[in-house]
Amino acid sequence: MSVIIKEEDFIQSIADGIQFMSYYHPVDYIRHLARAYEREQSPAARDAMAQILTNSRMCAEGRRPLCQDTGIVNVFLKVGMDVRFESCRSLQELCDEGVRRGYTHPDNPLRASVLDDPLFARRNTRDNTPCILHVELVPGNTVDVQLAAKGGGSENKSKFVMLNPSDSVVDWVLKTVPTMGAGWCPPGILGIGVGGTAERAMLMAKQSLMDDIDMFELLERGPRNKLEELRIELYEKVNALGIGAQGLGGLTTVLDVKIHTFPTHAASKPVAMIPNCAATRHAHFVLDGSGPAALTPPSLSEWPDVHWAPDYNKSRQVNLDTLTREEVASWQPGETLLLSGKMLTGRDAAHKRIQDMLAKGEKLPVDFTNRVIYYVGPVDPVRDEVVGPAGPTTATRMDKFTEMMLANTGLISMIGKSERGPVAIEAIRKHQSAYLMAVGGAAYLVSKAIKHARVLAFDDLGMEAIYEFDVKDMPVTVAVDAKGESVHTTGPKKWQALIAQMPAETAPA
Repeated sequence: MSVIIKEEDFIQSIADGIQFMSYYHPVDYIRHLARAYEREQSPAARDAMAQILTNSRMCAEGRRPLCQDTGIVNVFLKVGMDVRFESCRSLQELCDEGVRRGYTHPDNPLRASVLDDPLFARRNTRDNTPCILHVELVPGNTVDVQLAAKGGGSENKSKFVMLNPSDSVVDWVLKTVPTMGAGWCPPGILGIGVGGTAERAMLMAKQSLMDDIDMFELLERGPRNKLEELRIELYEKVNALGIGAQGLGGLTTVLDVKIHTFPTHAASKPVAMIPNCAATRHAHFVLDGSGPAALTPPSLSEWPDVHWAPDYNKSRQVNLDTLTREEVASWQPGETLLLSGKMLTGRDAAHKRIQDMLAKGEKLPVDFTNRVIYYVGPVDPVRDEVVGPAGPTTATRMDKFTEMMLANTGLISMIGKSERGPVAIEAIRKHQSAYLMAVGGAAYLVSKAIKHARVLAFDDLGMEAIYEFDVKDMPVTVAVDAKGESVHTTGPKKWQALIAQMPAETAPA
């Protein structure tokens, strides 16, 4: 029997799904992260997980985004061949209208991150359209919809290789994961696609991230086939690398490993790997012609009793308004700080504009002398908010600008997420600066430390404008000190050695 899907029902379901997944973690993720938090032995990783779990509950209660990067939308449709859409628009147009409506919702506006020209103008479309649409025609009279909002930090770490048929997938994964750094905000999930062709492998890796997280149950009952054996092997060996939450070193780097396969050419072994971050966001519903999808919120009882708060006994309090180079030089690798006072913000586009202005001998619109810059693109505020969710962006994208900023502007410290590369670390050492790391995946929690915000320059850049934030007790970790020591190098190395010495029953599993 054929079924008619009304245009408005389809559009509204997409919009509702986008809103839903912006503030509700999937329950399977919460359960697995809570278990990882309970067994974590690394203080830095445990603190990061506590912030992520606290942020997750806050977002569920406040219905605000889990991360300031609210992603680029992926839509996977399985359309029954007995379905007819009551619409004159294409599926792409219908999905884009749903995305537009979902991202511009007045009660919870989401950050628009999509640019309409990837090569030249790179203009923001302002409503996060278009989405990335995949359609499969299947038997039946329903429309199965899977939505995912993929942040740039994890999407940028996607990997692909064309292995020889005899090459080991395990060896490639273990060699590749450490090169991904922490910009994908672990602990998360690895999605792996093996077989088909190059583009099919990438698609399978992305689709596998929609599967339920079930590693705990799999370990409890044991594997039933070779694919499950491989998932367990990769899960255990990746965690044994000691990368840990936010790349700080610890027992848990991945909560699960998903693998999809497809027949391939005899001469080929295409392998794709895509990580999902700590703000893993996806939604699933089925339309049968009876109306828009009904999405059931998870019970707050699913969240563990974890409530992160500043620890004034363990963290150094820093006044940004009186900060000196000498004080910055005294910070120790891995030390936790609570920042109060005024800081500046800026990321890719702002740094490029500053570089161009300096090259032309133009005066900068902002004085960076003895200031700290936060790499962030915040969500717009609603109601009584000073600023919307405002977590850090991946700092390595600013590495090529670091020497310029430290040498020419008077800047003395930077805040972002994940590791810094060798070029940036050398600049930090040379100028006796420091790099501080905020937790990726705790954007709403971080925003509560921001007491005032105003745009100082480059207003046309939208969320990439230069803001001034006035903060109170914003939590950060000294990730690279003035001597150039990086905790993203020392932490994982330490925990990899510790894990190797652990008895099998206490090692990460």
